[in-house]
Formats: sequence, C-alpha cells, structure tokens
Amino acid sequence: MDAGPNILIMTPVTAEMDAVCRGLQNNPRFHVTEAGVGPAEAAVRTTLALTRGSFDLVICMGIAGGFPGRAAVGSLVVADAIVAADLGAETPDGFSSLDTLGFGSSTIEASGQASALATALAQAGLAAALAPILTLSTVTGTAATAQALSERFPRAAAEAMEGFGVATAAQSFGIPVLEIRAISNAIGPRDRSAWRIGEALQALEAAGPTLLEVLV
Repeated sequence: MDAGPNILIMTPVTAEMDAVCRGLQNNPRFHVTEAGVGPAEAAVRTTLALTRGSFDLVICMGIAGGFPGRAAVGSLVVADAIVAADLGAETPDGFSSLDTLGFGSSTIEASGQASALATALAQAGLAAALAPILTLSTVTGTAATAQALSERFPRAAAEAMEGFGVATAAQSFGIPVLEIRAISNAIGPRDRSAWRIGEALQALEAAGPTLLEVLV
C-alpha cells in the first residue's frame, strides 16, 4: 500500500519544531528539522536536508508577523507566493526588485496544494488565509516600513525570515514548496509585550491534523 508522500518541514527554531511535531503526532512521513534564522541559513540547511533524503514536498513552517486587517494574531497564513521582499536595489524612484532589474525573480510560486490546504484549515475551524508571505532579512519594526511594504505588496498577509531561502533550495531540487505561518504579532512598531508567541505556537500545532489529512 502506498505510504504517501515524503515531506520535509523546515522550522526556524526548536519551539516551532516542537509545536509542529506535536501536531503531526510524529507521523513518519513528515521529517521536521530546524532551518535556523534568516534566508541564507535556511537555504543552506534545507539544501543539506534534501541531499540526505528523498522528498516529494518541502514546507517552511513557523510563526510570523501579520499585516493588520489581513492576518490576525493567532491565525494561519498559507502562502500562494513566497516573496523576497528586500531582494533588489534602492533607486531615486523607490525600491526595484530583481524582476524589475532583470536579474531573475524575487517570487517563488507555492505548490498547487496551497489553496486546498487553506480551505481545509478553515473548514477545520481554524482562521486561515491564502496570500503571499514576505521574506525579509530585517523584519519590520516601524510604522513607516510596515506602510511601505503594505503598499508594495497589497495582497501580502505575513512576513518572516526563512521562506524564500527554503523555497530557493526546494526549487533547485525541482521539489514543490509550501509556506505556512502562524501569526504571533502585528507588523509595525516593535512591541514585544504585544507578541502572542504561545498563541501562535498553538495554532501551528492545531494545523497538524489538517496537514495529515490533506497532504496525502
């Protein structure tokens, strides 16, 4: 009998890895490991993991900041596109992405399973959005930066630091990729007292049964 796809999940840090593992009930089809923090380390660690096994899907999974009005604290965002939001150049007319500069693309499309997964999460009673997730090497800490990103990426719902690195590694192996984030804080002025990391980790864990059901 077909055991189903072999799936690699990359999480930034141990707390996120533990939450994901609890939700997946240590299912042997899901191999969960730490990506580290930031796109460069995530790309390297994902590449190393992919050289050590055979995988059908790669998922970047962790907590993130959410754009107010698009993703509330405690909700989930499934990426339909993974965007390197700060990969490009400053110009007198504003920011230019790799696409505009003609040096490649700063966007990697997510697996076609993203829409079905977001729908299934919502049907399971979890608040879930399907939207682009931004990757930045420096996460947002001011209202001005939050506003600029919101205007440049009007559909984006979340920002984090590892997705594009994980996705780039998966793309180089020809493997589809997903990114799933649980929202711990609103994007904007940095206020750690307002972060709800425990709530976000609970949402990550709660997503596990739906992944087991949908990713077959």
